[in-house]
Amino acid sequence: MNRNKIQLGKTKKRIYLFLMGILICISLGILVSCFQQPTTPLLVGRNDWPGFAPLYLADQLGYYQNSSIKIVDYPSTTEINRAIRSGNLQAGAISLDESLLLAETFPEIRVILLIDLSNGADVILGKPQLKTLSDIKGKKVGVENTALGAYMLSRGLDQAGLSVQDIIIVSLGYSEHESAFKEGEVDAVVTFEPTRSKLIETGSNVLFDSSKIPGEIVDVLVVHQNILKTQPKDLEQLVRGWFMALDYLKNQPESAAKIMAKRGGVTPTKFLSFLKLLKFFTLTENQKLLSQTDPSLVYSSQKLAKLMQEKKLLNSNIRFSSLLDDRFVTQLSQSQQ
Repeated sequence: MNRNKIQLGKTKKRIYLFLMGILICISLGILVSCFQQPTTPLLVGRNDWPGFAPLYLADQLGYYQNSSIKIVDYPSTTEINRAIRSGNLQAGAISLDESLLLAETFPEIRVILLIDLSNGADVILGKPQLKTLSDIKGKKVGVENTALGAYMLSRGLDQAGLSVQDIIIVSLGYSEHESAFKEGEVDAVVTFEPTRSKLIETGSNVLFDSSKIPGEIVDVLVVHQNILKTQPKDLEQLVRGWFMALDYLKNQPESAAKIMAKRGGVTPTKFLSFLKLLKFFTLTENQKLLSQTDPSLVYSSQKLAKLMQEKKLLNSNIRFSSLLDDRFVTQLSQSQQ
């Protein structure tokens, strides 16, 4: 009898210790989770510009899995700039001129990736009766209230020997370009793909495009300077995924276009035609230009900044070279050697 009591006591003790062990494990797990830093999302802004589509492609192909990277769509780069300033975005795909404008009031940005070069995808389109750019004199011209829109318009007017006083400017958001043009609210519009192709199909004329100003319309990826230290692994994966997407596009263009065209609401064939009007920077070009081994980008940015100042688009001289950070493209380049 005593032996049974002893055995029962030992059993109760084992159960007690077992339960206590479970409680301790649970408690430790709670404590660990309390002290762990929550995962900070890396929000990357982009709009419908075809050159930014590989970000979406990389995301859809799973290249950003197991990371905090999230690609966020915005209607315009103006809103991307605003979101970067406010801290609602940690990174964004914008044009070179817009990065200069952003850096003027928000110097905390850094350029970690060169995306593409526009070679005809940015345009000034006119009604069928307008045959040359000089024909827009006295006409209503729609333009987005962005640095890029203002820059394209000013460069076009320069080549036509006109000034802004010679036209009637109508401020339009990008989403309004197509409807305003078709409904006759404007006689010409400063726009880009995919709206470019849609309006050309209705009979509009290309009066001026970015192929007339080679090397001046460049798109880049900018990031908050502080996340270079706080989220380097995510940025490394962001850049690596970008070039993986470009490789996929090169090797399987039809499949890639089918994925990317979904976001633009066009056919894959049409989307591939958009891409012919721009050139993506290679990894080697990125490494040389961002490290300034090849100084041509810095020289062209200085020329661009000067033109923007002359056109009152930029108030101060921005040293674009100070914004360049080549660490991620260099790391990727070295890993592939």
